[in-house]
Amino acid sequence: MAKPSRENAPGPIVKLRFWGVRGTTPALDKATLRYGGNTPCLELTTPGGTRVILDCGTGLRMLGRYLESAPESRRVESYVFVTHYHWDHIQGIPFFSPLYSEQNRFHFYSFRSEYLGRDSLKRVFEAQMAQPYFPVDISAMSAPREFTEVSGGDQFDVPGARVTARWLHHPQGCLGFRFETCAGTVAYATDNEPGNPKLDQSLRELATGADIFVNDAQFTPEQLATTRKGWGHSSWLAGAKIAEETGVKNLVLFHHDPDSTDEMVDGILREARGKFAHVWAAAEGMVMTLGKGNLDVVIPTAREGLRRDTHFRARVSGFTDAGQAFDEETVIRDLSLHGALIYLNHSPKLQSELQVLLDNPGVGEASDGPLRLRGYVVRIDPEVEKDRTAVGIVFTE
Repeated sequence: MAKPSRENAPGPIVKLRFWGVRGTTPALDKATLRYGGNTPCLELTTPGGTRVILDCGTGLRMLGRYLESAPESRRVESYVFVTHYHWDHIQGIPFFSPLYSEQNRFHFYSFRSEYLGRDSLKRVFEAQMAQPYFPVDISAMSAPREFTEVSGGDQFDVPGARVTARWLHHPQGCLGFRFETCAGTVAYATDNEPGNPKLDQSLRELATGADIFVNDAQFTPEQLATTRKGWGHSSWLAGAKIAEETGVKNLVLFHHDPDSTDEMVDGILREARGKFAHVWAAAEGMVMTLGKGNLDVVIPTAREGLRRDTHFRARVSGFTDAGQAFDEETVIRDLSLHGALIYLNHSPKLQSELQVLLDNPGVGEASDGPLRLRGYVVRIDPEVEKDRTAVGIVFTE
């Protein structure tokens, strides 16, 4: 269960940050802003501080910008795991700025493709930057790079983590990875479709007992049974079943379809939480910190648009982190057209929906009754005020 706090968990921790969460192709428009539209890229930091990068979609460019701007990151050394060679998992490589600095160093891991042969990932690098597809060739990348071929069933170590690779059911092949650390276990299983008994068992082995299980949820169960069958992707329902069967503690729905709007992902998340309690929808910028059995989840919020200090009375209803329904009156003190900061006696669940009835002062003595709004919880700050919780919400309707 996630326990929001403003301090890191004591003792060793592992952090998982999401830089790209969309599948197939980037989807950057106003309907996908909240969850994000960049293609897959995650950053896992082990208890010892080793940086592991999972996939190289367009989110990799954002990670590169972050690494260059961080004052403590003068020299970057990372272990990069590429699950497979489809465009959405490699298209960020030419735009990852740390690769163009000779002071940095990268260790790449992926499999030997039957279509590419020996040194498959190295060939992918070269092909992406070959003429006439890119203005400079691979010689511009001055950072030292090592390439290691791995296969399903392999186990090996990177600093701070024991890594297990497993084959997943996806066209032209795909690997899932499990990272076991002294702070907990993270399993990453993007791009897999249920229905192959051998590979379904491989997925279960990858997920068993994981503290965080990141799983493909691109399609709805209905799509997976009809028009999208055989496309190599999974659903929230398949992920929830795996999580329940294998003792997963937290399921993260990942690889959102480019045509799934934020509201559609909201609906998928609601359905998934009806089957498995501890489910999250991957969002760009989301950080999950795991340590000593506790999970802290932070979802960044943008304070954009015209904001005003206010004093509107409101009634808020929703569900707490423990799943209990609540309904209470409060005052909204910080309001914009985008969202609000409210103070509650209850602590709602992150990424849950709140119903807000806002007093409408009207114009003069006229009033059209209360404003009915729906909010999506993106921030929780406990104990900001005595016995109250500060809750940041984004209005979705």
